[in-house]
Amino acid sequence: MSPRKSQRRQQILEALAQMLEANPGNRITTAGLARQVGVSEAALYRHFPSKSKMFEGLIEFIEDTLFSRISLILSEEPGAARRCEKMLSLLLAFTERNPGITRILTGDALAGETERLHTRVAQLFDRYETQLRQVIREAELREGLRPTIPLSQATNLLMAAAEGRISQFVRSGFTRSPTEGWNEQWTLLMAGFFRETVTRAVTEQTGTFAGRG
Repeated sequence: MSPRKSQRRQQILEALAQMLEANPGNRITTAGLARQVGVSEAALYRHFPSKSKMFEGLIEFIEDTLFSRISLILSEEPGAARRCEKMLSLLLAFTERNPGITRILTGDALAGETERLHTRVAQLFDRYETQLRQVIREAELREGLRPTIPLSQATNLLMAAAEGRISQFVRSGFTRSPTEGWNEQWTLLMAGFFRETVTRAVTEQTGTFAGRG
């Protein structure tokens, strides 16, 4: 792809994100998007074969941004609780900085669009939850900790807390910050979230090496 064509594609996606933010609750049309960009509808379709592909371009941006940052978090943070905190704080901060795109994550902007887009967003959240589940599962091996409720339920609890804040952000017309008060809520979520495994508790009490019989 030529630099000029790539730049135009980026301009179209940025205009779409701006329109999603400026017109919450409204459906975006290609005619309106073309006016925003300053080109004809035909010119839009030279870069994207359909509006669905434009939405897919924004979803790919979300995925690339979030999961590349998650890789850094996993390399920088050894503790499970801290990893989970940073992963969910990342998600909330991203939505706060990109309110228009957040309408895609909640499905608000995808009303009437192809089912494939809804599936892509669901897969994104499933992937995020899977990553969290892996972090929590590894805490038993790395730190001798496991959640006090079943693993899948514990992971879902954290995701539900974050997704609820994101939904409130969109529903409020972007006036209710998804990050405000999150640190205090996170402290409460983590209180009693993990418990020591039996092996670790016995080891600490006896001073023996966990690997010995």
